[in-house]
Amino acid sequence: MAAFPHKIIFFLVCSTLTHVAFSGIFNKRDFTRWPKPRCKMYIPLDLDYDANCPNVTAPVCASNGHTFQNECFFCIEQREFHYRIKFEKYGKCD
Repeated sequence: MAAFPHKIIFFLVCSTLTHVAFSGIFNKRDFTRWPKPRCKMYIPLDLDYDANCPNVTAPVCASNGHTFQNECFFCIEQREFHYRIKFEKYGKCD
């Protein structure tokens, strides 16, 4: 009788780990449901001040087909082109 609770605990732990492992493999992230970048937070208030974007790789695709390193670089470029380029999606451009 003493081995019975151990088998239940072993089964529960294994089934939980299996679920966690396979849910990460088969579920793709849906980037279309993510909010668009909030560019106001990257634009400096003083026009003479240069924006310092973080060195983080989180690709952003713009309407001109260019992939930016992250949303900060996209927002700065968008401002410099007078908002002619638009946000397309998170991730690399195809």
